[in-house]
Amino acid sequence: MTEKMIIDMPIIVEGKYDQIKLDSVLEARVIPTRGFGIFKSEEMRDFLIRLCQKNKIIVLTDSDGAGRVIRNYLKSFLPADSMINLYIPDIKGKEKRKTAPSKAGTLGVEGMKAELLRELFAPYARGAEEVPGRGGITKADLYEDGLLGGADSSTRRYEIAKKLSLPKELSSNAFLDALNMMCSYDEYKELLK
Repeated sequence: MTEKMIIDMPIIVEGKYDQIKLDSVLEARVIPTRGFGIFKSEEMRDFLIRLCQKNKIIVLTDSDGAGRVIRNYLKSFLPADSMINLYIPDIKGKEKRKTAPSKAGTLGVEGMKAELLRELFAPYARGAEEVPGRGGITKADLYEDGLLGGADSSTRRYEIAKKLSLPKELSSNAFLDALNMMCSYDEYKELLK
């Protein structure tokens, strides 16, 4: 049996099944928002705001429309410099416990393989070395490279997202965040070729 990876930062997920999945792979404080329940709970919002005053937090939601709505809602009241946004890839399929696939037809956090989750969280594990040379990509770079502000920029962003196994419908800001977490400037330029 593989040893659980220790993550010292709290992790926010959508629901209890996402929490159960991460608990099987990680030793971490996993906090479910209860899906859209976060919109109705001032107590949860206040708790997350207090949590961000003491820690950075990791946000991991599904790649579907509901996951984006929840992530964007969290971004509306949590300080940007306290949030680390992680993204699962778009993988077609259906979770074992469900009778039908999601509306988007893709797996959520609970459906991800343990190896993929370990890889995703590896840079944030206790004792992990900082990943060198990541970041440095700006919105100006995206604009110059035709990934922002052009007639086919969303199509071009989708092509890069597909190469990186990122969700296809990331906003341009989320796309930039994900690029900077996954690529150095040189690796980014290589992807454009």
